[in-house]
Amino acid sequence: MLHKFKKMIPQGFKNIFHLCKAVVANFYFGFSSRNLIVVGVTGTNGKTTTTQMIGKVLEEDGSKVAVSSTINFRIGDKEQVNKTKFTTLSSWQVQKFIHKAVRAGCEYIILETSSHALDQNRTWGIDFDVAVLTNVTREHLDYHKDMKNYSVAKEKLFAILNEKRFWFNKMSSRKIPKVSVVNLENEFFENFLRHKVDLKYSYSMEIPKGEVGSATNIVACDIEEKISSTSFIVNKNKIDLNLAGKFNIENALAAICVGLSQGIELDKIKNGLFKIKQIPGRMEYVKNDAGISVIVDYALTPDSMEKVGEIVRDLADKNESKVFWVFGSCGDRDRGKRPIMGKIASNYADFIILTNEDPYHEDPNQIIEEISRGIENRIKDENFWIIMDRKEAIKKALKMAKFGDIVLVTGKGAEESMMVGDKKIPWNDKKVIEEILRIL
Repeated sequence: MLHKFKKMIPQGFKNIFHLCKAVVANFYFGFSSRNLIVVGVTGTNGKTTTTQMIGKVLEEDGSKVAVSSTINFRIGDKEQVNKTKFTTLSSWQVQKFIHKAVRAGCEYIILETSSHALDQNRTWGIDFDVAVLTNVTREHLDYHKDMKNYSVAKEKLFAILNEKRFWFNKMSSRKIPKVSVVNLENEFFENFLRHKVDLKYSYSMEIPKGEVGSATNIVACDIEEKISSTSFIVNKNKIDLNLAGKFNIENALAAICVGLSQGIELDKIKNGLFKIKQIPGRMEYVKNDAGISVIVDYALTPDSMEKVGEIVRDLADKNESKVFWVFGSCGDRDRGKRPIMGKIASNYADFIILTNEDPYHEDPNQIIEEISRGIENRIKDENFWIIMDRKEAIKKALKMAKFGDIVLVTGKGAEESMMVGDKKIPWNDKKVIEEILRIL
């Protein structure tokens, strides 16, 4: 009932409420963001990994760093899991976290910043110094209605950099430059580069076709991909990552740009990136004794599923193995992407198992039906199954997989709960997989 009432309230009125809350929070916590350098990371995919990479690069240079992301909250060495299911928390919680970071003596704070938070004024009062765009691909169209509005919402992070507010003056004797970092692998990249800042950086995996203006462009050359690692060249320096996939090269390029903008030497940047062994819930391998490659990933958009699918398909073809893909789709979200997700899975997986995944207030059977419309060249109960119980769906894949095969479980990553209606049910894909493997 409460859910239906909330939906009846126009978003504009909700945004006014969020703005008022943000104003109160900023005054209560004394506009704490003035006291450190704030890096905001927005984008459809890659925000979490990029946020972690930037944090590691800054720490490699000797700075004390705070990080707020979809998967964790960290101030220096103290870390806790983000169990909220929100990328960007309420303005009050964000300001409280920034205040804690300042009191702990942090020099930088990296905030993973969602389009919802930007549109709803939850980030009002935060004195961003660096804005990073990872990409803009299809997602949240239930809220933003179309890709243009979605892109404009993310662009607000870059517009903030150019705003002049007397209470935002940094309480520091040195001039802190405003920096923008933009991925050129975007159809909207020119809109983000047009905002006036002190330093502009762009990045890509090939020479850009569009106009980058005064931006310093960082290009990854001589890319090499392996099963669980990648390497590339930037300015004649080889960068090694202990992470698979070209999309992680894009994430690393964003972190490199941020590091360079802060005057950090490339040697320190690459050392910081190399130290990252795994991002929870992002192409995360689950150890087992069965010889199966079990991978958990957060992929829940067509673009992210496409990129993950390419990696596992290539790995499977090299080893002449099969791919079992277990996934679903979140309720109360963009319904138009569901058949697209089904089609993508058909292109890369040998066996598909559709299952429940955060239905919220939607009928989970309807969600699965809409994904199924995109499934191609599959025979139900032969190489395509619908198993609503997520644990049973994962168990089905693990029991069928043989030595060398790949079991890919996507959609939830490192999340600690599943939303059914208004109830938050404890759930973690990796823990469930490990439990099933112990029994099997």
